[in-house]
Amino acid sequence: MADYLQVSVAYVGEQGQFLKPLEVAAGTQVRAAIEQSGVLGRFPEIDLGVNKVGIFGKLAKLDQELENGDRVEIYRALIADPRAARKQRAAT
Repeated sequence: MADYLQVSVAYVGEQGQFLKPLEVAAGTQVRAAIEQSGVLGRFPEIDLGVNKVGIFGKLAKLDQELENGDRVEIYRALIADPRAARKQRAAT
């Protein structure tokens, strides 16, 4: 097992996007990588108690250990139900 892992943290907010590569110790969890990245300071609207997180598009838990090459993604809440939006577009 490697001593350090290469990972990245990604977020797209209303005020811009964030993608930061990080080198973290083996055994680092998702929450720690997010905190180390600095994204929480740049985007204060992120609340890890509310926002879901994932790794390469698959939901993950904050205490999940990272693997080399993982991209941690922080997801924003949906502003509209996708099914309702499709129905509305189809009706017009």
